[in-house]
Amino acid sequence: MQRPRLVATDVDGTLLGGDEEPSPRTRAVVGRMVEAGVPLVLATGRPPRWIPRVCEALGVHALTVAANGAVLYDTATDRVVAAETLDVDALAAVADGLRAAVPGCGLAVERVGAGAYDRREDQFVSEAAYVHAWPHPDHRHVAPGDLLAEPVVKVLARHPTRTSADMAQAARRAVGHLVDVTYSAGGGLLECAVRGVTKATGLARAATHHGVGAGDVVAFGDMPNDLAMLRWAGHGVAVGNAHPDVLHVADEVTASNLDDGVASVLERWF
Repeated sequence: MQRPRLVATDVDGTLLGGDEEPSPRTRAVVGRMVEAGVPLVLATGRPPRWIPRVCEALGVHALTVAANGAVLYDTATDRVVAAETLDVDALAAVADGLRAAVPGCGLAVERVGAGAYDRREDQFVSEAAYVHAWPHPDHRHVAPGDLLAEPVVKVLARHPTRTSADMAQAARRAVGHLVDVTYSAGGGLLECAVRGVTKATGLARAATHHGVGAGDVVAFGDMPNDLAMLRWAGHGVAVGNAHPDVLHVADEVTASNLDDGVASVLERWF
């Protein structure tokens, strides 16, 4: 592939290292790339409120495809440009379906405001049975009725003793007609968005914003929530630590995130 006109990358397990920070090598090549006029788009399962710190560490403002494609967030202006939400009726049906398909799971939802920190305490709420998958959680427990009271950009289901892959199979049979079911970690965590909404649809929207077509995009990823994006991009790259399904569909496999896999590809052009 010739030099891309846009670069998109997943964040955790792809762009960031084991300390959840970009390496000096990655920061340097991203800086050269942006100076050369090639925009960076972050494409992540993270919500907008978890994005500014990443951009600060990189030293660039990036248009971000957040919540697995459900949100387009502009870090330069702290503005949610677009959001795809599940309405309360669909949300109730999804919640019932997930509880039936994965008995014993806990549920949480992601909402979105006008910016990264708008209504921050109300953005990530969960029922009491939800066991967070990450250290230092920022969710708030609410009553079941409050959990389902507003439109959401993402529904999360967690079952600490099951695998994400196993849960995904069951959930797709139960609610796959209502939502897109995916996962970005293996420890019993599912992420559900409006049906048809993926990182690919979010990236297509971001690329249109930048005036770039799919054939001029290089995309990097590591987990099943990156599959659609890597297929959509003109050149899809899996880092060496990627899930087997991602390694299978990628046009290229680079080094792992711990060995600057993203940087080693970008250094061909920048």
